[in-house]
Amino acid sequence: MRLISTPMIKKLCASAAVLALSSTAFAAEWKIDENHTNARFAVDHFGTSTNMGAFTNITGVATFDETTKQGFVGLTIPVAKLETGIEKFDEHLLSADFFDAAKYPSIFFNSTTWNTVVDPATGQTRLMSIDGKLKIKGVERPVTLDVVRFNCYDSPLFKGSRVCGGDLSTNIKRSDYGIDKYSDVAAMDNVKLIIQVEAVKKDFYDDVWKPGQTNKPGAN
Repeated sequence: MRLISTPMIKKLCASAAVLALSSTAFAAEWKIDENHTNARFAVDHFGTSTNMGAFTNITGVATFDETTKQGFVGLTIPVAKLETGIEKFDEHLLSADFFDAAKYPSIFFNSTTWNTVVDPATGQTRLMSIDGKLKIKGVERPVTLDVVRFNCYDSPLFKGSRVCGGDLSTNIKRSDYGIDKYSDVAAMDNVKLIIQVEAVKKDFYDDVWKPGQTNKPGAN
């Protein structure tokens, strides 16, 4: 039996690492479309109705390969942009009782793994879920975002530039992130999150969209 030398083992390990990273290393860069990206939530209200709201003006970065459906997405969610449609309720949620926006102005999500399957009928790769880390009030925990729908298209709003995105959902316990007021009442600890996210291939912004323009595309 022929033994493999240590230098050869190191070379093989390095090659394997390069192959493992290739799916994201060569992925295109994309820019988050703030006009079509938001995070919505729904939570039980004392066992009666459902309170709902949303965070807007989300920013972030992304890389993505349409063929392999592999990439990375990092989102920054401004807590101050919380909207429920009820001003007094917004103020209470932003207070130290809940999100404590003055101390923790942002929520963060960074993806770690993109989970896919190959459709046997078409041979095409489908994105099923995205694993990542969600950070709220300084507490970071792993989450899995299920892909409800996902698509890529040539957008007329961005002069035919490529746009990809979809709806992602998950369920969390808000007490896990230190938002525990009333969390012991009925089902008020359970929160359903739905994240709508769309991103435009970055070369569009580099070539067409210039900072300071007032006619920002994609606002419809």
